[in-house]
Amino acid sequence: MPIKRAIGWVLFWNLIAGISTFILYKYSNSEKAIEFITCYIIEWTLSIDNLFVFLLIFKTFDVEPPLQIRVLKWGIIGAIVMRLSFILMGVTLVKSFQSILYFFGALLIYSAIKMVIEKDKAINIKDNPLIRLARKRFSITKRFHGDHFFIRKRGVLIATPMLLVLITIESSDIIFAVDSIPAAFSITQDPMLIFAANFLAILGLRALYFLLAHADNLFSKLKYGVAIILAFVGVKIILEQLHISIGMAISLAVIIGCLGGSVLLSILTKNTSASENN
Repeated sequence: MPIKRAIGWVLFWNLIAGISTFILYKYSNSEKAIEFITCYIIEWTLSIDNLFVFLLIFKTFDVEPPLQIRVLKWGIIGAIVMRLSFILMGVTLVKSFQSILYFFGALLIYSAIKMVIEKDKAINIKDNPLIRLARKRFSITKRFHGDHFFIRKRGVLIATPMLLVLITIESSDIIFAVDSIPAAFSITQDPMLIFAANFLAILGLRALYFLLAHADNLFSKLKYGVAIILAFVGVKIILEQLHISIGMAISLAVIIGCLGGSVLLSILTKNTSASENN
């Protein structure tokens, strides 16, 4: 996808999120509107971090750009199904065990610390347990056959490396959902708002992926912003269990500030490096 088209689609999905926020504000109340847009921004920010892993996966498996489209489509469908399952599971757990919110908060703080500590740690994509299981379960061709996950050879169904790519994409999204759903619960416990925010953020993933592919250096410091956001919402969810409330307007301002600040830092770092090289 050309960069102009990618930017256009990213702006389109963000506009839809803005219109949805306005509708909630006009026909529901301002609190619901702020909860929705805050959830959306959190999920959108975490999705950017997830997409960097997608880029790494495609690079590791040497997947050509034209072949990436189908995997992204199925990856997005799988992400929607998994997020819905995680949200329903989370709602059930919170209703049954309110104290599990302490665990959600601690998990987010742990994820934030781990993200900063392991920021330069190499990720061994092909060491995924599901990949090892798939290699044992299926006969797999040595090369890609277009964007097909399976081919028939002498009447026998054989997997292609594209199936391994899809499995890796889906398993990485499970890991990110473990962070994103508790983060959403720190903002609201309304399952419809959480799913709507996730749904809109995920629908824009494909365009956002191609934008990142063109301009990934603009987000080189994003991980720091994501880590601060995760730590903040982790502390917020724990404090609220202790009846210490952080206003939604403050939460929204902190999250937008962290996202914008990390992007600005990325741009400044890029310009500084370019000046030093010249």
